[in-house]
Amino acid sequence: MLTLTRSAVEVVNTVMDGSGERDTAGLRIANSAENLQAEFVPGPAEGDKVVTQDGARVFMDPTAAAYLDDKVLTGELDEQGNVRFGLGQQEDAAGPE
Repeated sequence: MLTLTRSAVEVVNTVMDGSGERDTAGLRIANSAENLQAEFVPGPAEGDKVVTQDGARVFMDPTAAAYLDDKVLTGELDEQGNVRFGLGQQEDAAGPE
């Protein structure tokens, strides 16, 4: 299952705190033409898998959820308020040694 770093949790929670829809909103990741697209939305779409970690919610369409199953989401918010997310491999999902 997708996990979030502390910084990703902080970014999602910070953006959602300012959205006015804190109780239902989250980050949605969807697969679009073989690329992942992320956007902040008021709630999940039908069929989305929902991951909640320390109050931060991430919604994923089924294709994105399958791809992100063994990933870690990182995040940062720069001084101008720009959000940047990244993906890494979960250490325990690296496979046999």
